[in-house]
Amino acid sequence: MATDTLPASATRPAARPGFVLGMLCFVYVLNFLDRQLLSILAKPIQDALQITDGQLGLISGLYFAMFYCFIAIPVGWFADRTSRVGVLSVACAVWSGATVACGVAANYTQLAIARMVVGFGEAGGVPPSYAIITDTYPPGKRAAALGIFNLGPAIGAAAGVAFGAAIAEKFGWRIPFIAVGAIGVVTAVLVWLTVREPRRGATDVAGPAATEKADFWPTVRMFLSHPILMLAALGGGATQFVTYGLGNFAVLFLMREKGMLLGEVAIWYALVLLIGMGGGMIVSGRVIDRMVKKSRTGYATAPALSLAVAMPFYLAFVWAPGWPLALALLTVVMVFNYFYLSASVALVQEEVKPSQRVLAGALLLLIMNFIGLGLGPTWVGFASDWFTAQGEAHGLQSALYTLTPFYVVAIGLFLWLAAGLRRQEALA
Repeated sequence: MATDTLPASATRPAARPGFVLGMLCFVYVLNFLDRQLLSILAKPIQDALQITDGQLGLISGLYFAMFYCFIAIPVGWFADRTSRVGVLSVACAVWSGATVACGVAANYTQLAIARMVVGFGEAGGVPPSYAIITDTYPPGKRAAALGIFNLGPAIGAAAGVAFGAAIAEKFGWRIPFIAVGAIGVVTAVLVWLTVREPRRGATDVAGPAATEKADFWPTVRMFLSHPILMLAALGGGATQFVTYGLGNFAVLFLMREKGMLLGEVAIWYALVLLIGMGGGMIVSGRVIDRMVKKSRTGYATAPALSLAVAMPFYLAFVWAPGWPLALALLTVVMVFNYFYLSASVALVQEEVKPSQRVLAGALLLLIMNFIGLGLGPTWVGFASDWFTAQGEAHGLQSALYTLTPFYVVAIGLFLWLAAGLRRQEALA
């Protein structure tokens, strides 16, 4: 379709791709930082509001995910038909304001409601960003770009630990929520003013007209009936059951079971997240881009192999008698636990039409995050309470051991996906 039939904002080229990627990555940093502050400050919050591991698991897991996952679907459909940059800006403002509300919560109920609103806002953060990046970077460079974007969780988690723990140690647990939320509101305005809306399908070799609007239910049915997309989502979900189940209780585990102090967490655990998770994101994107040049099965074999490497190191981390050894082992776990993310996102974005990318990304996140974010921390929290009620001296440690079978499930799903991609290539 001739470009003169498109809106003026859609005909402008994707300018300054590095700046766009950097800005989106910073928003993702805030997205994940806001989300992780609760788990990072779990011990002082538990002491102040008198909440159990099970209650903590609910507000960091199921309650949050109910809004984060399901609201992402209508938000994704709306963003596919309107301005993805606009949706991202409003979403950032909403979750940042709710983060401030977490900092002033006086009881468990108020904190739970504030966390649900954080989930509501964050639902509009990642799917539009995936689509903006895909329409800014061409095939062959997308996994690397998405790998850089996915540094957001690593940087956000590390910054949350370093900033949140250090500030909380001096001024209490409420101040980090208020400060980070205020920064997010300012960032929302900057995104609206500085990031251009790229034309849909701008970097694809060939595709449908940029003005095509994807219908909601046909796109949903397509995703749910597509074996490749569903296996990518389910494999990612099984992996996230481990990563979120561990991540939302890691600081509490290190302090309660390994003897770390909040000041030590602020330095050493932050470094583990930055080096381990951040390194994994960078390496995974580049490795996957190289593997898929030979075969698209790389989108599945890379995460399967990385999880097989991570599993024994995870078991050793949970067992480790002291926190220095535990952190060394956890660094290796972090590197290999996150290969799945760039692989699954890049595969889904390439498998669907340009006009379906935000909604497809939202559906991917719905399935992955409801399984992983919604059920993983909830499982660990209630398992910890159950083991403790049975007289276990180390209930949280026992609960973390129960995550191990999900490594096996995730590996099996990614190997199944690899077989599907291999058949797809053979038929092409």
